[in-house]
Amino acid sequence: MDPTEAQTSQPSLWRWIVKFAAAIGLTGMICCVAPMVLFMMGLMGGVYAISFADGFYNEDGSAGIGAWVLRIVAALIGVTGIVLYKRKQDQCSIDPKRKRKNLILLTVLIATFGIGFFVTLERLTSWYFNEHIVPAQQAELAEHETASLD
Repeated sequence: MDPTEAQTSQPSLWRWIVKFAAAIGLTGMICCVAPMVLFMMGLMGGVYAISFADGFYNEDGSAGIGAWVLRIVAALIGVTGIVLYKRKQDQCSIDPKRKRKNLILLTVLIATFGIGFFVTLERLTSWYFNEHIVPAQQAELAEHETASLD
């Protein structure tokens, strides 16, 4: 494929969907994924991981301003992906009906997969926090209290 063909060829629909949907899910849940990964790698303790994640949520556990900011940024990434796809697709000389169908399909699938990635990461991080990080946090706090009493 020569360089001029690469510029005018139709963008890969599935590659585009997976790329932007994964970015949406990860961006929306970075508040919990980042401390989970850092805890798994041993770079962060349980107390700090919980306090980092808690910074994005209200006292009652509902989404706080930080979590909503991440979700809005995730939605903007999805919209950006759709706009960029439309621009790239407009460079191609394909049927306008097909362009419209591709754009609708892309929009629906990015939204569906993006929300799917978000929910999957939310469940995964909730499980991991409950199974591993919370017990580590409790052990660290108990150790700190024991050291304080001595």
